[in-house]
Amino acid sequence: MQEVTDVQRLSKRVAGLKPSGIRKFFDIAATMKDVISLGIGEPDFTTPKPILEAGIRSLQHGETHYTSNWGKLELREAIAANLKRLYNVTYDPTNEIIATVGGSEALYLTFTAILDPGEEVIIPTPCFVSYQAEVIMAGGVAVEIPSRMENEFMVDPDDIRRAITPRTKAIFIGYPSNPTGAVATREVMLEIAKIADQHDLLVVTDELYDRLVYDFEHVCFPALDEAVKRRTILIGGFSKDYAMTGWRIGYACGP
Repeated sequence: MQEVTDVQRLSKRVAGLKPSGIRKFFDIAATMKDVISLGIGEPDFTTPKPILEAGIRSLQHGETHYTSNWGKLELREAIAANLKRLYNVTYDPTNEIIATVGGSEALYLTFTAILDPGEEVIIPTPCFVSYQAEVIMAGGVAVEIPSRMENEFMVDPDDIRRAITPRTKAIFIGYPSNPTGAVATREVMLEIAKIADQHDLLVVTDELYDRLVYDFEHVCFPALDEAVKRRTILIGGFSKDYAMTGWRIGYACGP
């Protein structure tokens, strides 16, 4: 009988995924002393004390049990209130917000929910290493388009138009961008919204770095208008804004 290797036991979908170069450098840096790691996007301060104390109180009060599959309602209400305060975009916490295990699970659940096998998602690159993998794991096809240094790594809407096919299901955008640091202008966001409307496409927007913007105003994509919001899934989380990367708290918002 022919011997089967460990790799051969994996699905073709998993075996074909590209390894994360960022994580490789992170693991190397973790074995060394006095090294500043530039491998992963992580704030250089610890979780603020009020959050730490609230977490400790929660543990001490025995709040360690299952919650709703949506996440705790109090958390979803707070997420809704924060988005309303910051960007004047309104989500119903009872059925338009789900709490997740970080932004990565929010992405995976989103693509699993919207993609049928072979459907395409347009993804500007360079980008966070998980975006293409999340699409592939959900059975979709990641269609990469370039963002260019001469345009400060802001995606060109014309490149999105050229990438659309009859199989396109969604446009993915991630601004502020990891790893380029690019911040998209309102004009570009409006053009992407126009393209999505013209071709009846969904938009998945990863805005995990929304509070780490210094020279520009962050544009929350679903806040552009109500019609845009109805075709958008907003991905967010606590990792970058509040230095809570290890806490694994994210969320997805959508109709």
